[in-house]
Amino acid sequence: MATKTKVKAKKVTEDDIIGMYMNYVLEHEAIPKSIYKFCKTNGIEETDFYGFFGSVEGIQKAIWSKFYTNTEALLLKNKEYVGFSNKDKMLTFFYTFFEMLTLNRSYVLFALKEDGGMMKNMKQLKGLRSHIKGFATDLIDDGNADKNSKLTQHNPSLFSEGAWLQFLFVLKFWMNDSSAAFEKTDIVIEKSINTVFDVFDNTPLENIIDLGKFLYKETFA
Repeated sequence: MATKTKVKAKKVTEDDIIGMYMNYVLEHEAIPKSIYKFCKTNGIEETDFYGFFGSVEGIQKAIWSKFYTNTEALLLKNKEYVGFSNKDKMLTFFYTFFEMLTLNRSYVLFALKEDGGMMKNMKQLKGLRSHIKGFATDLIDDGNADKNSKLTQHNPSLFSEGAWLQFLFVLKFWMNDSSAAFEKTDIVIEKSINTVFDVFDNTPLENIIDLGKFLYKETFA
C-alpha cells in the first residue's frame, strides 16, 4: 500500500535571513518594525530568526561582519596572496572589501544614512572594527617578527587603530564618490595605504604631500 512521504521543509540558514533582511529594507525603505512582521513577510518562523540573531541590531552588525569574512575568503583563494608584502596585503584587502561594498551599495548607503546619518549608525560597525583591527595587528606582528631590535618594531595597537580610522575615511569618501567605477576611491585607497606604510617606515613626506594634493582637489576644486 502506498504511503505519503513527509517532505521536510528547507532549513533556513543565516545567509538566507541576511538576504531577506537586506531585501526587506531596500523594498520597504525602512527597517522592520518588529521581528514578527519581518518573519511573517518572509514566510519564516520567529524561531528561525532567533536561532541566529537576537534583534534587528544583531543582524545589522552581522551583515558588516559577513562583508569582512566574505572578503577574507576571497583573499585566501588567491594563491599568490600569502607571498604579498604587508602593504600589498592591506591594499588587496581594501580593494576587495570595497568591491564587496559596491556590490551591495544600495544597502550600505541605506544602512549608514538611515534615520540620522552615518555617525548615528556607527554602532553597527562594532564587529567590523574588531575584524579590521585584528587584520592590521596580524600584519604588524608578522612584520615585527623579522625585526631584531625593538626600536625598529611597530606598535600593533597604534597601527591597527590607524587602519580603522583610515577605513572610515575611505568609506566616507566612497559613499560620496560619483566617479565611473568608483575609480577615485581606488586612488584614495592606494595613496592612503602608501602613506600609512611610509609613515611607519619613516619616509612620509612625499606621499603625504601627494595625498594632500589629491584630497584638496577633490574637496575644494
